[in-house]
Amino acid sequence: MADANMAKKLPQETFKTVVSSTPLVSIDLLVRNASGEVLLGERLNRPAQGFWFVPGGRIVKDEPLARAFLRLTEEELGVAVPMTQAEFLGPYEHFYTDNFSGEDFSTHYVVLGYAVELDLDLAALPNQQHGRYRWWQVDELLASPEVHKHSKWYLDANAN
Repeated sequence: MADANMAKKLPQETFKTVVSSTPLVSIDLLVRNASGEVLLGERLNRPAQGFWFVPGGRIVKDEPLARAFLRLTEEELGVAVPMTQAEFLGPYEHFYTDNFSGEDFSTHYVVLGYAVELDLDLAALPNQQHGRYRWWQVDELLASPEVHKHSKWYLDANAN
């Protein structure tokens, strides 16, 4: 297995070449609280900028999946959650016409969806990817045009 300390993010120009040429592998987190509400954040960055979206992020090269899960839950939720405490929802594909740097090429993600139950304080959540957060009722989330379709897929098996 690769050394987890060797995992690193790419320089921006190199990453642009990767995004324009290959699919990315990521983890999305369907977070429910004890009341069954779903956590969504309003995306600050491309792709899906301005939409309400589940937390998640990319797996980086040489990063074992379990370590990526710990890192992403800590970065996105402020608490490191072991993958063993999550339910695997399955693989998904997300296609976007834009990318993190603009609209000159598309983004393709192969996403591993996971569900976790956590009661989180919205005010304490990180704000690098999402400007604000809220808990959504499932029926409200599925009906809202402000929620990105890719986030709805984790709750509506017929939508994927």
